[in-house]
Amino acid sequence: MSKYLVRAIAIAAVVFGLLTLKEGGGVLFDGETQRAAGDYVPFVLWFNFLTGFFYIFIGIALWRDMASGFALAFSVWVASLVVFGLLALHIAGGGAYEERTIVAMSLRSAVLTVIAIATYWQLKQRRKYR
Repeated sequence: MSKYLVRAIAIAAVVFGLLTLKEGGGVLFDGETQRAAGDYVPFVLWFNFLTGFFYIFIGIALWRDMASGFALAFSVWVASLVVFGLLALHIAGGGAYEERTIVAMSLRSAVLTVIAIATYWQLKQRRKYR
């Protein structure tokens, strides 16, 4: 993985975080957007909104080649999978949800997997050359 690809992933992480904050914040704090969101799952929405900040932090860590990037990315990745599992339990228990929530969580899991791989590669490179 090249330094340029890591930088591109860092930029993508920051942009993804900003979009997450905008979209999640709209549903959380704007009544009209909230009504349009339908049967959103509150714990998933809050989790996704808060992880928007972490995407930004992870992107900055990737850009600056900070060793903490992998630990942060891996932690958020694991937490996202746990929330995805809790969403599955919510749905299995008959809880209301929007199908787009499943699509969004799948996308987040995929994006976080790429980011975690990039931070891991960067950490390995850091250890290899220091």
